[in-house]
Amino acid sequence: MSERIAQDLLALLGTGRPSRRYEDLDMDAAYAIVARIAELREARGEHPVGRKIGFTNTAIWPRYGVTGPMWNFLFDTTVQDLADLGAGFEIAGLAEPRIEPEIVLHLGRAPRPEMDEVELLGCIDWIAHGFEIVQSVFPGWKLTCAEAAAAFGLHGALLLGPRHDISADRAAWGRMLTSFPVLLLCDGEVRDAGHARQVLGGPLASLRFLVTEIARRPGSAPLAAGEIVTTGTLTDAQPVRPGETWTTELDGIPVRGLRLAIR
Repeated sequence: MSERIAQDLLALLGTGRPSRRYEDLDMDAAYAIVARIAELREARGEHPVGRKIGFTNTAIWPRYGVTGPMWNFLFDTTVQDLADLGAGFEIAGLAEPRIEPEIVLHLGRAPRPEMDEVELLGCIDWIAHGFEIVQSVFPGWKLTCAEAAAAFGLHGALLLGPRHDISADRAAWGRMLTSFPVLLLCDGEVRDAGHARQVLGGPLASLRFLVTEIARRPGSAPLAAGEIVTTGTLTDAQPVRPGETWTTELDGIPVRGLRLAIR
């Protein structure tokens, strides 16, 4: 069954077409599908570059009917720098796309499951603010957490802003990563507001979830040095349409807001 679902879901990637539901799927089966789709994508020439964590924002759990986070892989085909986009980001081929402002962590060394957040911070060499464009092949965003994990972790693209080296003062960055608010705006109008603490208490707590969750599921590849981890949306995900321009404003952290044109 897992093989068939993996093949069916992968056939939808990049088409914008919807999927039938898999409401009986549990998380063990979902992560088997995650692993199989990753194998199939690598076989066709894509390379994993990190992980994305979804549903870390506890404020939005009731809206989506979930009670916890999930994760999936990021690939070189879906991660790029905002500065390289030129005229904007093309959403054709994505299913019901939405935008999420996130904090992205880059691992200078591999984390271990027994590490606390201070130790995990020592594994990070740079951070970036980014936009994740998420998608749902399940119409109307009606899904379970297991369905979301299996269906690419809802990932469509990750668009990275400037990198910030944190090695000179990790303690200060660690404090700021749990204490900043963010605004998400469309064409200059505020669409949502969020805070770092809503992401399981902060991006480092989100990373700790990921390291622990991977370790307790046999067969899941552990995080390695050089991977990036996008830690979950700081606001609710907002639908995007061609012609819109999305921006963010952050306070209390030396990271500039971002701008993204949708086409």
